[in-house]
Amino acid sequence: MKLNEIIKFLNDKIPQDLALDGDKVGLMGNYDLTQEITSIKIFMDLNPKDDDYPNDTLVITHHPPLFTPKTPTFTIHSNFGIIDGGANEALAASLDLNILDYFDKDTGIGRICECNLTYKDLKKQILRNFNAFDIVNKPDENKIIKKIAIISGFGLKNPEYIKLAKDNNMDMLISGDLTQETAILAMNLDLMLIDLGHHMSEIPGLNYLKNIVDELNVDCEIINKNPIERERNEC
Repeated sequence: MKLNEIIKFLNDKIPQDLALDGDKVGLMGNYDLTQEITSIKIFMDLNPKDDDYPNDTLVITHHPPLFTPKTPTFTIHSNFGIIDGGANEALAASLDLNILDYFDKDTGIGRICECNLTYKDLKKQILRNFNAFDIVNKPDENKIIKKIAIISGFGLKNPEYIKLAKDNNMDMLISGDLTQETAILAMNLDLMLIDLGHHMSEIPGLNYLKNIVDELNVDCEIINKNPIERERNEC
C-alpha cells in the first residue's frame, strides 16, 4: 500500500485537526508519498538508534520525535486522546471503568468514569493490568470511590486538571506525570490521585491504535520501549 493511502486512512480515522494547539502531529519529514509500505512499526517514542528501518517501513509514533527521522514517520498524539474510541477509552477499558462523559469539555481531553467500588476493590482492579502505582491521599480500604477522572499520559503534571477534577466533584484522578507541586495541590484540595506513569498509562492506547492500523492488512507490530528504568536494591 502506498504511503499516501495509509496517511489518508489514518487522517480519516484520527483527524489531525483535533490535536491541541501547538501539538506536532502528522508526517515528521519530507517523504515520498508514492512509495510502497509493507511494514508498520508503532512506537511510543522513537530515538535515533531505532531509526534504521528500510523505506518500505512506516513508523507511527505517539510522541513527536525530538529529531527528523529518515524512516517515514507519522505521529498521532493528542488527537488520539481526544477522539471517541481512542487512548482514553483504552485506558478506561484497561481499568474496567465505564465512561460517563468528557473530563475537559473544552478540549475533549480525559474522561469521567463511574466506579462505585471500595478502594480495596478498585486497587485490585487497577493492579490486574498495572504492576504498580503511586497514590496521593490514600483512603481507608473500605471507602467507596464513586467518580473517577482519567487522562491518558500527562494529566497529573497540570495543576489546572487537578483543580478541574475537584471542581467537578471527582473522588479521584488517574493519569501519569505526577509532580511534587500537583501532589501538594491535591493534598490541599483533599483529592485522591493515582499515578500509573506516563508511559504505562498510554500502553492501552497503543494497543487500540494497532487495532485501527490492522484494518489496513499491512504487517504491523508495537515496539514497546519505556525510556525510564528503575534500579532496585538487590542486597
